[in-house]
Amino acid sequence: MKPNWQDLMRQATLAQAASLFDAAAVMQRSFSSTASARPAPPSAPPPLEEVVASPQPLVLDVEARVIEPAPSLRARRTRTRPAHVPVRRGPGEFRSGHYTQVSGSREYRLYIPPGAAEAPLPLVVMLHGCVQDPDDFAAGTRMNEVAREHGFYVLYPAQTKNANQSRCWNWFKHNHQQRGRGEPALLAAMTAETMNRYRIDRRRVYIAGLSAGGSMAAIVAHAYPELYAAVGVHSGLPPGSAFDIASGLAAMREGPRPAWHPVLPPTGFMPPSTAVPTIVFHGDRDPMVHPRNADGIIASALGKGGARPGARLEQSGTVGGRRYTRFCYLEADRQHVFAEQWVVHGAGHAWAGGHPHASCTEAHGPDASREMWRFFAEHPRP
Repeated sequence: MKPNWQDLMRQATLAQAASLFDAAAVMQRSFSSTASARPAPPSAPPPLEEVVASPQPLVLDVEARVIEPAPSLRARRTRTRPAHVPVRRGPGEFRSGHYTQVSGSREYRLYIPPGAAEAPLPLVVMLHGCVQDPDDFAAGTRMNEVAREHGFYVLYPAQTKNANQSRCWNWFKHNHQQRGRGEPALLAAMTAETMNRYRIDRRRVYIAGLSAGGSMAAIVAHAYPELYAAVGVHSGLPPGSAFDIASGLAAMREGPRPAWHPVLPPTGFMPPSTAVPTIVFHGDRDPMVHPRNADGIIASALGKGGARPGARLEQSGTVGGRRYTRFCYLEADRQHVFAEQWVVHGAGHAWAGGHPHASCTEAHGPDASREMWRFFAEHPRP
């Protein structure tokens, strides 16, 4: 997010008292939309097969290159259009590609680990934050390094400026919050197409993101629980916490108010029985997204009113000079963890344990990438 984000939020908050349209004008540098009318009740969601198969999506790989074990922070290369995709060698590939279907198109980056042709491997979909792109996000989170060590694919969809001026995923717009519509449908279809093109273990497909990307990851996982086995949210907001710019700003500033949304229940878009295992990271000094949103994400995962009767365990410690508190929410059998919430004390709006020279990263504290993968590995789809 931009350095002057707090000032923009403050200006927009003052403006929205007079007019939501004034608030949208103040925020136009950060969001590409204006305040929306309240949505009509959604129709019955289409099955995933319809989203993926009709129309037939087209995927074009336009670049592939060998990468170092850890993502480089060197200046990005100018994209080219080679006709030949080189054979994988060394520590893996980091491919560029373009995905298109009738509802839209997006660029992406795909990390392919060594030995990918030998057996089906897991897939992690990573959604970047505002003003970021896949290269910056991969370098900052170092998720490719984790993928190389543990053997899984990483897909980084890229948001466009045409879709959002600041390249934010549109989590706050009602037409991008439901199954079969907008960006959730596009991301689910892109995930399914990647699963069809590569040797992916379909029981081990996961999605995670930071900030706006984390908010969209929560939405997509709730909307397509048959596709994603677990979700990771870093510094994001729960599904259904906003439906336009004004409610989005308020949720970021104060925490979620599910009553704002007239259509989508605070438990997400599916019954609690279809909620996916969830891991959440959030700094308790986050000036951009209020830490109460992390509580809202956990409440959404557990079900309305804490429907899952399992116990909560608490653990604390210090890593890299940062204290943390970790809450584990057990299944009803009290033996399996369904959700984890990591509170990183003293941290702001940044990916914990990330590369110190990338954007929106905090080099100190627990390694969010490795902890997310550890949680994902413990939660294949039944």
